[in-house]
Amino acid sequence: MSTTCTRCQGTGFLNIEQVPEHVACQDTAEILAWLVAHAEEIDAQVCDCCGNGESWHGVLGEHYNAEDPRGKHGPYAYNGGLCECH
Repeated sequence: MSTTCTRCQGTGFLNIEQVPEHVACQDTAEILAWLVAHAEEIDAQVCDCCGNGESWHGVLGEHYNAEDPRGKHGPYAYNGGLCECH
């Protein structure tokens, strides 16, 4: 059973409310491009609990699904097998 990331409320981005709605509803690549272009103006960023913007831990904004398992062999092995927001 997966859980929603509590750091980003399941969006995959921190402070996504600072991104205009017409951008925030686009695909991830377009949001990332907008964030890079406006980095000086806002505090929105990739949720480091969900990934790094180049790769994501399973489904964006979710943890502990089939692609994103808990434990020493999963993507959170560095943190005792638990995601940052656990």
